[in-house]
Amino acid sequence: MSSTSVGRDGQKPTPTSALGLPAASALVIGSIIGTGVFALPSALAPYGPIAIVAFVVVTIGALALAMTFGSLSGRVPASGGPYVYARQAFGEFAGFLNAWSYWITAWAGNAAIVVAWVGYVEVFVNTGHDKTVSAVIALVGLWIPAAINLTGVKNMGHFQVVTTVLKFIPLVFMATVGLLFIDSGNFGEFNASGQSATGAVSAASAIALFSYLGLEAASVVAGRVKDPERNVPRATIYGTLICAVIYILGTLAVFGNVKHSALGNSTAPFTDAANNIFGGTWAGDVVAVAAIISGIGALNGWTMLCAEMPYAAARDGLFPAAFARLRGASGVPVFGIVASTVLASLITVFSYTKFDDVFTKIVLLSVLTAVIPYLFSAAAQLYWLAVRGRASLDRRTLVRDVVIASVAMAFSYWSIQGSGYQTVYYGLFVLLLGLPVYIWLKRGQGTYGEAGPTAAEAAAVLAED
Repeated sequence: MSSTSVGRDGQKPTPTSALGLPAASALVIGSIIGTGVFALPSALAPYGPIAIVAFVVVTIGALALAMTFGSLSGRVPASGGPYVYARQAFGEFAGFLNAWSYWITAWAGNAAIVVAWVGYVEVFVNTGHDKTVSAVIALVGLWIPAAINLTGVKNMGHFQVVTTVLKFIPLVFMATVGLLFIDSGNFGEFNASGQSATGAVSAASAIALFSYLGLEAASVVAGRVKDPERNVPRATIYGTLICAVIYILGTLAVFGNVKHSALGNSTAPFTDAANNIFGGTWAGDVVAVAAIISGIGALNGWTMLCAEMPYAAARDGLFPAAFARLRGASGVPVFGIVASTVLASLITVFSYTKFDDVFTKIVLLSVLTAVIPYLFSAAAQLYWLAVRGRASLDRRTLVRDVVIASVAMAFSYWSIQGSGYQTVYYGLFVLLLGLPVYIWLKRGQGTYGEAGPTAAEAAAVLAED
């Protein structure tokens, strides 16, 4: 392992550094491109083509975040990503809140991914969309990636590379050939939301941001990446750029190939677009198969993140100790994988029985809980630049990094207000549920206030000095 920290019990977990640059890049791309991109055109349809403007705005913010994470991970190449950065800059409690919030994002996001995944599975089975059957299919989709992760990091990495390659075929097709078949009459009213242009862009952006969740994936598992100082920033930035191009062009193509009146009710918009281009159903079926593969690949990557974030916090005593236990030579955090998949299963079943717009509801909650770690990470970067940047960087690089981190921070604030009051309420509620957990952990350690720095933090400070 390239960089680990010592747990409060004095033991040093040693998972294998099994991910090279291709696997780390596949993790980023595979985590970003799940089934979300295959379902988002339908979720964005109520806003009209102005949602494409929102996508461009979100892409700018996502790229700023990717460059910020790239800089942070190059300086602190330890597993945990946003948790490590917040803890190093602002202390234990900030680190805990980030780990807690990101963990919610990961398993709730898996629920959103699997709901979209079900829509494409049901191109072939349960075409009547019986909700009980849909929930059963969703549970199968959640537990297959969990089983793959339990077999070890190398198997997870190989599976991620294969599914990432396969998912690109229909997306690249739609982002290139699909543009040639656009019919402007399909777009409908530019702003169909009934809101002001600013309000529509803001609301659509909160949904569109879900497409980019996972851009930080390589930084979260940095301790399992070979040569993390070099490979994590490259995987993060290049992976996000590739996804950005495919996202914007692919979404534009779907909007132009499916009538606006039908797009909002579609459970498989890329399938419908392919069918409209070629006629019949064979092309749509091919896209549906690719979307199914893509969803399993994304769930495979996010299941790893579900376990890796609490593992990083637990080894520092800021999450229950069960999350830090590793099994086997590859060091699999079994409890984190199983517990997170159980929670994702519960929220999925609950959503199918309580919500009509299942995907959008879970997406908004996932986005809100992800934005909090994004905000803290941008703040940690600005804090480091303010304290140490002038002595460590030349003036041009310092100004560039300050601008990028400021854009990332402003974008994160903006994304929060675009989520809507109800989502902010639920998000704040689940975030504050972490307070009793933090109190319980600190009581068990018999500490009050800050504990000493972890080994990774101490090493980072020495390196800077």
